[in-house]
Amino acid sequence: MVEPRGLSAKIDRNSVLRNCMNFDELLKLVSSGNGPRICVDSREVADGDIFVAVKGTASDGHDFIAQAVANGARYIVCQQIAQYAIRNRQCKSVVVDDTAQAPAILAQAANGNPAAKLTNLAVTGTNGKTTVAFLVRSIISGAGHKCGLIGTIMYDTCSGNSYEATLTTPDCLDIAARQAEMVRNGAEYMVIEASSHALSQDRLSRINFRAAAFTNLAGDHLDYHKTEQDYLAAKTRLFSALGPNAAAVLNRQARRAEFIAGQTGAAVLWYGIKAKADLTAHIESMDTDGTTFAIEYCGQSSTVRTPLPGLYNVSNCLAAAGLCLAAGFDLETVAAGLSALKAIPGRLEKVEGGDISVIIDYAHTDDALKNVLATLKPLCRGNLRVVFGCGGDRDKTKRPRMARVAEQLADFVIVTSDNPRTEEPAEIINDVIAGFENGDSKAITVEPDRKKAIELAIEAADTNDIVLIAGKGHETYQIIGTQKFDFSDKEIALNYISKR
Repeated sequence: MVEPRGLSAKIDRNSVLRNCMNFDELLKLVSSGNGPRICVDSREVADGDIFVAVKGTASDGHDFIAQAVANGARYIVCQQIAQYAIRNRQCKSVVVDDTAQAPAILAQAANGNPAAKLTNLAVTGTNGKTTVAFLVRSIISGAGHKCGLIGTIMYDTCSGNSYEATLTTPDCLDIAARQAEMVRNGAEYMVIEASSHALSQDRLSRINFRAAAFTNLAGDHLDYHKTEQDYLAAKTRLFSALGPNAAAVLNRQARRAEFIAGQTGAAVLWYGIKAKADLTAHIESMDTDGTTFAIEYCGQSSTVRTPLPGLYNVSNCLAAAGLCLAAGFDLETVAAGLSALKAIPGRLEKVEGGDISVIIDYAHTDDALKNVLATLKPLCRGNLRVVFGCGGDRDKTKRPRMARVAEQLADFVIVTSDNPRTEEPAEIINDVIAGFENGDSKAITVEPDRKKAIELAIEAADTNDIVLIAGKGHETYQIIGTQKFDFSDKEIALNYISKR
């Protein structure tokens, strides 16, 4: 029993005991089928709800217990006795050692433990998560099974419709609700993109993963994690939580993969391109229409023909293959599923029409931009042109690095805005152009208006050129200040292509 801290002397021990219950009792209550609603935001609390006071990086839920009680919370899950709950005889405190995992446990119980009814697969890494997730779903659905998907672009619960994603990995309450939908719709599998934020915040607690894949680690999210070591630690949590019957699918060619391998108790399945690994790929051909390669595993080989060009996409294919092999699918089925996926929104997506090649991609880190430009460069018969910017209120350290990559690999560069949020676009652009070795070059243009920047790139392009519009990919909005405005790179590009 945790003794009350800093409470009024008028509150005696009997009052504390009378207004407390244990977590198992609460778990039984939410499992009843008609239990109270679970909230982690005090502003959303209504009469009879459970409020879980989670300690976050920006705020501590314990500071909002009074508001939750005032809004009608019946149960307060906290790490110390809630004095406001004690003073309200209709409200009970549930004291636990750490509230971070409590919402996930309660949410799974409230939804009938859907995670236990699915074969759960996850992918993490700085880049490639969305592509891997879509490839996994293609393999599993091609084999005749329903596979739910939770990721950056959408949440698919196998209902025939998909939801627009709000976060790469939503909170644990949303995950449990989506998984329950998947189960009701006949899904047997789920693949989820595991972001470093989600892993550090225990959003994936109470989900046992059959396999988890690691793609790579590059500079990103240091606005949140502060150091690369903290960023790596967050990614590693996915693998240290795997059970002995699970598989850790690791990229042999990615730095830090060896460290992760040393932190997991799961069986390790290594993948790599022409590498000493369990799962390998040997490239046969590659052009703007895609890639053909032989995928090899356990002495077997099968051919994959994917419309996705680039070595990094072959690596993504191997990560998806490793997850599905670990889930029990055979190599032939895996190869067929990889070959069946025709496109992924905003990932090296061609904008059809017109006489020039325009490609939309979500690349918003220096590593991702380097991969895309390095893929397109040898395929380009003319000039490679890139339009890119950097997001506001995000990791500033990658801005000059992105400039260096663009300057080295593209023939012409246009720097513009990309979700400036509450930062001044000019300040973000200044951070970017500081990375150019020759910022006065006529090959470099600054145009803060993203719409005009896209127009400039398309107007200047010749028929043999490739125009890459990077950073936003599938997004259909631009965040300026705290507001979202309609903005689609693809639609704007289509409009200017039609005017050529």
